[in-house]
Amino acid sequence: MQKVGQILKNFKPVEDKYISREFQSFGIYLSEELDDYKHRGLYIKLAKTIHRSILEKALSFVSDSNAKNKGALFMWKLKQLRNDKGLMIKDKASREAKKSEK
Repeated sequence: MQKVGQILKNFKPVEDKYISREFQSFGIYLSEELDDYKHRGLYIKLAKTIHRSILEKALSFVSDSNAKNKGALFMWKLKQLRNDKGLMIKDKASREAKKSEK
């Protein structure tokens, strides 16, 4: 992961004129790593709305595999990670509710 200062040093206004935010840069990075440049807008949206740690876990899972369609595998793993995190939050809330009942 790059620091914002490093991204700004590498920023070329003539070539990168549509990338002005860090999440846009990360979205483009995701699309290039997954060989899915056609869907770069989707990856920019994901980089904006989903926590970076979840995206990085899904990306590392895909980069370790030999899949033909890396984008589909990334989306599958992303869904799985988000559901797991949602279950953890629900479990924590239910445990707290049980403690308050006692």
